[in-house]
This record gives sequence, structure tokens and C-alpha cells, in this order.
Amino acid sequence: MRTRTHPLLCELHAHTRWSDGDLSVSELVDLHGRAGFDVLCITDHVVRTDDPWREAVLVRAVTEEQWGAYLAEIEREARRALALYGLTLVPGLELTYNDVDSAKAAHAVAVGLRSFVSVEDGIVDAMLDARKAGAALVAAHPYDGPEPASRNLRLTRRFALDRALCDLAHRFELFNRSQLFGWVATAGLPTVAGGDVHRVEHLAGWRTLVPCGPDEEELVAYLRSLQPVYLVRLEPHPARVAA
Repeated sequence: MRTRTHPLLCELHAHTRWSDGDLSVSELVDLHGRAGFDVLCITDHVVRTDDPWREAVLVRAVTEEQWGAYLAEIEREARRALALYGLTLVPGLELTYNDVDSAKAAHAVAVGLRSFVSVEDGIVDAMLDARKAGAALVAAHPYDGPEPASRNLRLTRRFALDRALCDLAHRFELFNRSQLFGWVATAGLPTVAGGDVHRVEHLAGWRTLVPCGPDEEELVAYLRSLQPVYLVRLEPHPARVAA
């Protein structure tokens, strides 16, 4: 007899004060635990030292020197998250390659990453290193429009233009919060939906249901496969909707 697995409600793309999020790791755990999530992946940014936005905006990111403390805090919070909410907390990074030319910019979320990965040598080498480390790689907010990047760090078009880079990703964000990237569906690529959570109000939007067991190893293996996931839209909490 086939055994059915209860799908896990997952947030695969979330930021804390370790990079550009407004919430601490513990606050992010409480937000998602109380909302009924089964999995939360912390994916703070890592950037290169010559990131073009360092002088234009405040760029906060996890450094190699901070990695041990970052991972240790996530592991401490993972024990509390599981005991209090039954929530699986997973470490990761957003491999962040910004460029003034949006056609060269790409971000990849590394789910289940347990060793530091640098982007100093470019997004290709970073993704290869993360794959070798066993992470599941998600192409984040893969824009395909012609807009210049300007100060919008999320206009990342390289995945839409570079098939070889696409081959390094296991999944693609069909939705980032509530924004649809239709070319991903047209191309028939394996998808997820991520909240790209930086603030409390980012809890609303599209998320991923993953039909696998509730542990990190099984989740990462499933995301690295071509097995189907399901997408669900979370509506804003009524108390947070302006009158």
C-alpha cells in the first residue's frame, strides 16, 4: 500500500538582521511558527567585496568570518523551533551577485547549506561550490524584463538569458511573494515559490508545499530532485490589512 506524506508548508527564502532583514532569527522563527509553517530556511545574503551597491545603499551580508556564529545561532534556534512549534529550521545563504547591468546579475538561494560559499569568483563558481556542498539551489526572483537594475537589487535577469546558468539551479521561483515569473513556467522549469521575507508583512504571498518527511536531509534531497511540489497562496492577516 502506498503511504501518503503530508505536504510541508515551507518558507525557502527568508532574511534576518544578519543581512537586510528587519527581524532576528528568533523573531523570524516565532513569526513562521505561529503561522503554522513546517519548514523555515534562513537564507541571508553573501556578497562579493566589490559589490557595486556598497556605496549606493547599505549592503549587509554574512561574511566568512561570521559564518560560524551565523550557523551556530540557526542551530540553537532550530532546537527551540522544533520543541515549541514543530518547525524545522534549515540554514542557507542567498548567493548574491549584483551588477549594474541586470543581465549579469543573479541571485541563487542555497537551501541546506552548511559550509560557507563565497561569490568572489562569480555566481557560476558559487553555485558549483554550493551544489558540491549538498545544498538545493533555487534561482531567486529570475526577472526577464529589460529594465535597468538602477538601485533595485532584485532585477536579476541572468537566469532568463543564460541557459548554462539555469542548468546549475535545481528549482526556480515561479513566484517571489506575489510576483509571477511567467517565463519559468513557459520554459517548463521545476518551480518553487518563495517569500523573500524581510519584514512581517512579507508573510503573505505564494509558498511551497513539499510532500516529503519533515527533516532537513529529506527536504534538501527532494528539492534537488525533479519530483513535483505544490504552490499555495497565503492571504494577509486581517489585523495587518489597512482599513
